[in-house]
Amino acid sequence: MSAMSSSAESVSTYPDGPRLLADVGGTNARFALETAPGEITQVEVLPCADYPSLAAALQAYLALPAVAAAGGQSVRNAMIAIANPVAGDYLSMTNHHWSFSISAMREECGFSVMDVVNDFTALARAVPMLSPEEKRQVGSGTARAETAIGLIGAGTGLGVSGLIPSHGSWIALQSEGGHVNFAPFNQLEVEILQFAWREFEHVSAERLISGDGLELIYRALANRAGQDDALPAAEITRRALAGESQLCDDAIEAFCCMLGTVAANVALTLGALGGIYIGGGIVPRLGARFDQSGFRARFEAKGRFASYIAQVPTYVITAKYPAFLGTSAILSERLAAA
Repeated sequence: MSAMSSSAESVSTYPDGPRLLADVGGTNARFALETAPGEITQVEVLPCADYPSLAAALQAYLALPAVAAAGGQSVRNAMIAIANPVAGDYLSMTNHHWSFSISAMREECGFSVMDVVNDFTALARAVPMLSPEEKRQVGSGTARAETAIGLIGAGTGLGVSGLIPSHGSWIALQSEGGHVNFAPFNQLEVEILQFAWREFEHVSAERLISGDGLELIYRALANRAGQDDALPAAEITRRALAGESQLCDDAIEAFCCMLGTVAANVALTLGALGGIYIGGGIVPRLGARFDQSGFRARFEAKGRFASYIAQVPTYVITAKYPAFLGTSAILSERLAAA
């Protein structure tokens, strides 16, 4: 993976100055400068709630003293990955209140080139560039060369994408697969779904396999146990990992198993014999608890296709800021084609 640093030492070797890379989720916006091929520096994470607009967050980042000293004020080219469908010029975020016109923001920020892609499209482009140290295999399976790769990740929402091999390169899919209907696997998940229907007419996979979804699963299990209780996702995770709450651990287990179902559905849909990669903010934080969960058993529980799906390896992405690799690759292609 490209070098990451927070120092102001790097001086851009690009003739048109450093490039801005961004990875915008529903909770945080991550920014960085790329000063040369493979040199990504000045990584900063800004809470979305602290800024009225994406342009305001972006301009605040470029105005930071260390970023400005590294050439932030001379940025002319930018690529933004965002947790949202990208179709047309105007975007309104699904999991945050920011709305904007791409062309208007490009002009407001004074960029020559600025484009926006779906965040999991960018993350998918990063997958082939991950080093062995930046991913962890969970369960068995061996990746088959020159076959499709799937990508799924739970955080504020549920991202889905894939990579299709094409003449020695890859085509990244722009997908909103996280919004497919949630499909329960067993009676417990039927009861969780029925609980979710009290709040939502349409229960997508994202409604349950996300940060808010973990909270919803916990409330459903508490209700099933005759309790009226709610906890934030971070506290559910903390108590589960600390061994302080069986109910929190049960919520984590249900979450991991549900993710296994959806990941296997993606693998079957794409024919992803090249593997399924798991990103997002939640699973990497679970560490060994995820590896010990029912995720992989559920992933392989596909009836007549169990032997087929057992061939597919599953990996947790452990790289800290992998989406920057994808945005860098996409921006380089756009500039080369200009």
